[in-house]
Amino acid sequence: MTEHYYSKQPQIKSNPQEWTFTLRGEKLRFQTDAGVFSKNEVDFGSRVLIEAFEASVVPGPILDVGCGYGPIGLAIAKEFPKKMVHMVDVNTRALELAKKNADKNDVGNVSIYESDGLGSVVEDDFAAILTNPPIRAGKDTVFRFYEQAFDKLAAGGSLWVVIQKKQGAPSTEQKLEALFGNCRTADKKKGYFIFEARKV
Repeated sequence: MTEHYYSKQPQIKSNPQEWTFTLRGEKLRFQTDAGVFSKNEVDFGSRVLIEAFEASVVPGPILDVGCGYGPIGLAIAKEFPKKMVHMVDVNTRALELAKKNADKNDVGNVSIYESDGLGSVVEDDFAAILTNPPIRAGKDTVFRFYEQAFDKLAAGGSLWVVIQKKQGAPSTEQKLEALFGNCRTADKKKGYFIFEARKV
């Protein structure tokens, strides 16, 4: 069976590397490794999502689903130090890296833990949920993320999704419109769409 970055425990040999990247005006240091998503740089889709995100006035924590080694959650947590940011992933190697990267960047307002989708997230009433979903895990898995996110959002809270047109942006837009009753394109760059769906 082919191993993917959404494998629980990657068997591929560790090959750690470290680099810096500027996100939302902050220079962040990241340690990455083989067996995690986009190990050589912050992937373009995540960068577009990070820059497009608009914080809600709705009170409550923020959730990064499929956090990987942490670029989305840590960039948001760095900018909003009074917000608790939950960061979850099924990949244990990625989670360890996310914890190291939180320490490297002096980000203390995060809670990083293992969860398959949102299955182990006990908190409710999130002000915002962000995800660069694991498209290769299949549409059923990705749509389950959206459904779980809807249940976990506070009234007025938003789900933010980045997805490429060729990897299912039209079907994601239809799903979010059906689930939330609304879906806006917050940004669009090089075939990547940023969708925001608000729980009303």
